[in-house]
Amino acid sequence: MCGRTACSLGADSLRRACAYRDRRGRRREPEWIGAERYRPSYNKGPQSRGPVLLSRRHLRQDADSSERVLMDMRWGLVPSWFKQDDPSKMPFNTSNCRSDTMLSKASYKAEEEEEGDEEWKGWRLLTMAGIFDCWEPPAGGEALYTYTIITVDASKDLSFIHHRMPAILDGDDAITQWLDFAEVPTQEAVKLIQPIENIVFHPVSTFVNSIRNNTPECLAPIELGAKKEAKGTPSTQVMLGWLKNSEEGSSQKKEKDLPKGTRQFRHSPSPRKTSAGILQQWLGKEGGPPAKKHKG
Repeated sequence: MCGRTACSLGADSLRRACAYRDRRGRRREPEWIGAERYRPSYNKGPQSRGPVLLSRRHLRQDADSSERVLMDMRWGLVPSWFKQDDPSKMPFNTSNCRSDTMLSKASYKAEEEEEGDEEWKGWRLLTMAGIFDCWEPPAGGEALYTYTIITVDASKDLSFIHHRMPAILDGDDAITQWLDFAEVPTQEAVKLIQPIENIVFHPVSTFVNSIRNNTPECLAPIELGAKKEAKGTPSTQVMLGWLKNSEEGSSQKKEKDLPKGTRQFRHSPSPRKTSAGILQQWLGKEGGPPAKKHKG
C-alpha cells in the first residue's frame, strides 16, 4: 500500500525533531548510528534507505530501553532467518506488513521500531510504526538492517484513496510505548496500531512515480483535473512554431483578399481537421507526458 515516503530534513534537524524525554524525565536527542549513510530525500521508495527510530536496548543489552537511537536502514524487511547469500533474492514483497497478520507470519517475527516523515495537521514529524530486523550474510560480512511499515484499515477520510494506510503513532506517549519493548509487552503495544484521522493529505503529480526524481516537485500539491501544458522536445517546439506561423500567415492572406468592409462581418468557418492541424495535435501529444493508469 505505502510505496513512497519522504524525509527532506538534514541529519542534525532530524535528530532535533526526534527529541524525547527518557524515563527520568530528561530531555534527550537520539544518537545517530551510521549517520554518514543518511541522505535526505523528497522521494523514497522500497529498497531505498530511510531513518528509523528504535530503543537503544536493541543494540546493547544493558542499555536503558527508554533511550532512543536513530539508524539509517533499508526499506523492505529481510528477516534474520533468510539463508541465501543475496538479500535481493528475498521472494516476498516486505515493504509493508498488515497489522492483523504481523504476529503470525514468519517474515515479520522481528523487533518493533518506529519510522517517520510526512505531515500532521500542524507541523511535527509524522511517525509511522513498523518492525525491523538484522540480517547477516551466511558467508560473513556486514550486517544489513531493514524495516517494513505496518498498515491498518484506512481511516474514514482516506478510505476513498485506498483501503489501507500506514499505522501512525500519535504523540510521544504512543511512541514511547511502541519503542520500549522491555517495559511494554508486545500485545499491549499492538493496541496502539489503529487508523487515525488527524492528518492532512493532498494529491501530487505522477512526477513522483519515478524514484529517479528527487526534488520538491515530488511533494508539491496539484489540482486534480487541471490541464498541464505540454512542453515537448526542442524539435517538436520548432515544428509547432512553424505550423503556427504558417496558419497565421495563411489566415492573414485570406483576410486581405476579402473586399473592403466585409472583414468585420466575416463569419468564422466551422473548424476542420486539416493535415497541419492533425500534425500539430500529434506533436502536442508527443511532447506531453504519457497517460498512465493507476490502481487504487
